Amino acid sequence: MTAVPERLDHFMARAASAYYAAREPFGATGDFVTAPELTQAFGECLGLWAAVTWEIMGRPDPVLLVELGPGRGTLMADALRAAGDMAPAFRAALRVHLIETSPRLRDVQAARLGAGTATWHDGIATLPSGAAIIIGNEFLDALPIRQFIRRGAAWMERFVEAGAYVESPATDHPLLPAAAEGDIQEVNEPARGIAAALGVRLASQGGAALFIDYGPAESGFGDSLQAMSAHGVADPLGPPGQADVTAHVDFAAIAAAARAAGATAQGPLPQGLFLGRLGLSSRAAILARLDPRSATRHLAAAQRLTAPEHMGRLFKALCLCHPGLPTLPGFEDA
Repeated sequence: MTAVPERLDHFMARAASAYYAAREPFGATGDFVTAPELTQAFGECLGLWAAVTWEIMGRPDPVLLVELGPGRGTLMADALRAAGDMAPAFRAALRVHLIETSPRLRDVQAARLGAGTATWHDGIATLPSGAAIIIGNEFLDALPIRQFIRRGAAWMERFVEAGAYVESPATDHPLLPAAAEGDIQEVNEPARGIAAALGVRLASQGGAALFIDYGPAESGFGDSLQAMSAHGVADPLGPPGQADVTAHVDFAAIAAAARAAGATAQGPLPQGLFLGRLGLSSRAAILARLDPRSATRHLAAAQRLTAPEHMGRLFKALCLCHPGLPTLPGFEDA
């Protein structure tokens, strides 16, 4: 049977569904390590960022604390612990909601957080109304992209067939910029849709959405599709489900979609600068003193998250928020 070419975003969506349904990708024995798995200081800092943001919002009670793509629940568990210790009024007011489509990961998250702690959703549309603080760490990069390549006077779109790209004349495509021969333009329609929906919600109901992910601060051309397996580079067009397939986040496009929907955007700015302002390195130093046997791990994790040559520059922080909010923690002079 001859394979039928599959549009790249459809291929990515199928690959992600198969991957997360059957694999445990996180941690040293998986395919990759995310920031919350490196050190508890990451989730603790974001939990306290949420608490301060809640204060700036006027302490709404109740307030939704939402995580998009919560993995094993590590970030949320650390955030809730920090809030309980340092901001008990915020901890009492918040209601945890998790956006997760994988039944397997929902079970993992429930075990980590405890029975009755959270409510799960397949998407943001079913979230209850009201003020919300939303966190998405390495969520947008996993959403499927379309790729368009300039050929002569026209745009072609990339499809996948038998593990390789094939091109077809682009139809039903978004507005694309002027480009030179061979330029590749990536468009993440689901990410833009989420940003627009959050923009409407935040502008009308109040709150903020913090995204931390990797990609350039400004939009540009290029092929950023990539895959990881066993902490190494893999073929992104290989058999679906065998590797984690992602692409760089177009932060400028995300911010523009949210602004067009009525929200404001703060950032993006480098993750290292953002986490430094939140005190991540200081918290890691405290953890190192409290747990001398793991001191090296805590300090190395902080260095990996903040140093420009590691994750500090490539990863960015972007906040979408209600237009009435002032500059939020970490985004000063952004």
